[in-house]
Parts: sequence; C-alpha cells; structure tokens
Amino acid sequence: MIEINLLPGDGKKKRRATSSPTKFEFNLKPPAWLAGLTQGITDKYMLGAIGTAIAAGLLIALMFISQTARATMLEARETQAVKDSAQYGALLTAKAKAEATRDSLYQQIAIIKSIDDSRYLWSHLMFEISNALPQYTWLTEVTQTSLPKSVAVADTVKKVAGADSTGTPRQRALERDRAKRARSDSLLASAKDIQFRLVGHTVDIQALTRFMKSLEASPFIQNVQLTRSDLVQAEGKEVTEFTLAAQTQAPPPFAIKTVPLIVSAVH
Repeated sequence: MIEINLLPGDGKKKRRATSSPTKFEFNLKPPAWLAGLTQGITDKYMLGAIGTAIAAGLLIALMFISQTARATMLEARETQAVKDSAQYGALLTAKAKAEATRDSLYQQIAIIKSIDDSRYLWSHLMFEISNALPQYTWLTEVTQTSLPKSVAVADTVKKVAGADSTGTPRQRALERDRAKRARSDSLLASAKDIQFRLVGHTVDIQALTRFMKSLEASPFIQNVQLTRSDLVQAEGKEVTEFTLAAQTQAPPPFAIKTVPLIVSAVH
C-alpha cells in the first residue's frame, strides 16, 4: 500500500520535534549539601535566630561603610582646615600688629591733641579776665590751684578691674583697648578743666559784684565764687581785698576764632 504525504514538511517537523530535546526546562533543585542542611533544621526559633544573625551582619556592614565614608569626609575637612589655618595665620598676625599700631597712634594723637587744645588756654583766660575787670579794681595774683593734667601721664599698663575675668582672649584684649581709650579721653577732658584763684583789690564793693558776673558770663570760665573778702590798707588807703575761685570750661565752637596762617615767599 502506498501513502502519499500531501503536507510538505510535516513529517520533518514531527520527526524533528520528536527527536530534539526540550530546551526550556530548568533544573532549580538546591545543592545536595544545602538540601541536607535545611532538612535537619525544623525548629522555627532556630530559623528566626539565623535570620536575625544575617540581618545583624548586613546592618553592621552598612554601618561600617557609613562610618568609613564619614571618617574620610572628616579627614578631608580637617586637612582643609589645617591648610586654611596655615594660610590665614600670617594674615591674622599682621592684623594684630596693625591693631596694636592703631592703638599706639591713638594714644599719641590724644597726647598731641591735649597739648594743642590746652596751650592757648591761659591766653584766653587772661584776655577774658582783663576784659571783665572793672574800674578801680586791680589784681595782685592769678594762680592755678589744680594739678596740671595731661594725657601724657596716662597709665596704659593699668588694667581695669574685672576686664580679664571672663570672655575669650580677643574679647579681653578689646576690653583693655576700650579701657585705654576711655582713660585717654577722660584725661583729655580733664586736661582742659583747671581751677584757678584770683586775688585783687577794689575800692568799690559793687565793682567786685560786676567783676564776678562778667567772669561768669565768659564762655571760658565757670563756677566763680567769692572765698574771702577783707578790708586792708593799701598805700595808705582802705581797700577791699578779695579772693575768687573759678574753673575753666570748654567753650562752644563759635567762641573760638582762628586766623589762617599765611607764609609769604621771600624773594
């Protein structure tokens, strides 16, 4: 009997399909040693302990990695800080020297200013006293009763009580410099504040009253007080001898007249 295949290739496919092995089958069986190990563990607490140990190991590994990265970052920051400190150390030293020079110049300027402000003081006082002196009244003595003061006698080494007790070294240094400047300013103000005494004679007691009022009206003089008044003999005549105590004061700016200095060229 003769068989004819009217489907071309059908037989080949069947034979190929029956003869070829299966390519999509996977063998997922665990190894023999792992299968034997898991078969011996049937306690659920043991399984939990093993899982906890694995989780702890992973956590320790993560913490180690994190701490290592943090240590590396801190080392880099420390290296940068040391580099910056070495770089700006010279700048900070120069800044401290400049501040010390500035304070020294401030002291010197204060001394010069005190001398310059007080060198014409007695000229103004004598001028004001002469203008205020009435008729039939004359002076026999003009004396300074207060001690001479100047910024030049400032004790720049003396420390202020409690200035070094608290705060950082920089704050304590600033506090000492502030105290020095305050002391210089106070001495500068006191150098222009002197007390003096006037002793004179008058034949008219009303003239003495006018003299005191004129002195008090002066922008350079204040606190005029009569400390003594006696009748004495002067050249065979009876006169009133008086003693006045007064104090200087800082005049307003408009009361001081300045004249420009003009130096002519010599041909």
